Amino acid sequence: MSGYGPDQFPERASVPWTPPPAQVPPPNHGPVPVQPLWSAAPRGGRGTVVTVVLIIAAAAVLLAVAWFLWWQLGTAAFALCGILALVPLGICLLGLRWVDRWEPEPRSALLFALLWGAGVSVGISLLVGPFFAQLLHLLLPGILPEYIGPVFEAPIVEETAKGLGVLILVFVRRSHFDGPVDGVVYAGTVAAGFAFTENILYFGSALISSGGLGVHLGFVFVLRGIFSPFAHVLFTSALGLALGFAVQRGGRARIIGAFFGGLVVAVLAHMLWNGGTALASGSFFSFYFLLQVPLFALAVTGVILLRRGEQRLTRQRLGEYAAAGWFTPQEVLMLSTRAGRHQAMAWASGFGAGRTMKTFISDATRLALTRQQIAAGRDVPANQATERTLLHDVTRARSMMLARSAAAY
Repeated sequence: MSGYGPDQFPERASVPWTPPPAQVPPPNHGPVPVQPLWSAAPRGGRGTVVTVVLIIAAAAVLLAVAWFLWWQLGTAAFALCGILALVPLGICLLGLRWVDRWEPEPRSALLFALLWGAGVSVGISLLVGPFFAQLLHLLLPGILPEYIGPVFEAPIVEETAKGLGVLILVFVRRSHFDGPVDGVVYAGTVAAGFAFTENILYFGSALISSGGLGVHLGFVFVLRGIFSPFAHVLFTSALGLALGFAVQRGGRARIIGAFFGGLVVAVLAHMLWNGGTALASGSFFSFYFLLQVPLFALAVTGVILLRRGEQRLTRQRLGEYAAAGWFTPQEVLMLSTRAGRHQAMAWASGFGAGRTMKTFISDATRLALTRQQIAAGRDVPANQATERTLLHDVTRARSMMLARSAAAY
């Protein structure tokens, strides 16, 4: 692959739909070859510091929840159930990583999301759930008591607790919460963390009730860990999706409205799952394959369409920078297609610049999303400042790669 350079990527077929052009044009590039226009180092973001503080607080809560689980289950059961719960967690995180491949989110934000789900949201559910269940018993006297908890209390309390973590990320890591795909990734990560801790509880209950390893524990593991590892992810992703669309349009009131609207959808989906599971009893697998499998397939299809939309947006917005001289048309094609990115990574890795190319791709993608925010008229001065920083970064990365390529060949 060493025969390819940044200006040698093949043409791709044109895309039938493109976003409308931005009203505010990008800054001109200056003389050719492109030279860095700003020498100041990028400013540290307040969101990063706040995220670190939130990570520490969420980790402390998770330790308290872990101590509670250990006290309830004992050392051996806690360790065994924790190992078993890692299986569905790994499945969920691999799936979310696939969703997040186009514009990866900061690891610090994802870590907070995971800790919030596994610790804070579980802690809220354990503390608030019993009191809310008692209130529902009073408000819904006609509902059988065995349905109050799983069908009403759990969906409302759990989805609210998980959703609060996603809402915090909207405001704390706003520069990296750009749209519906980001909302799905953050919400799914929170939900995966919650499911991990909840699975420890369910596996522990099955282990204790059956008096040790046996068929009951195996059944619960297969049911929750193999057949439905993405259940919580699907519920909470509805809220993340709503917040992502609201973020694109901007406005605090719109974001808050989307939070409650998405929360209603997440709660109803959770109720449908828990209620259907409870009512299906012996015919659970019929319920699972007739309803849950099609819903999961629909969700995957939706994510694929959203990712394609991000690729089209990347091509359109970077095309505006190409018109201003910041990128070549071939670079835009490379940056807006998966095949082009893989080809570029292989080319750069041939002379030891793979990490620089990865940074170049990441910064260029963020640049396209920042231009989309400018096009939407949201926080224009702040986004233009981010735009200048990113233009400096991609120019510097390009210069480094060209210099290393010339030295190698």
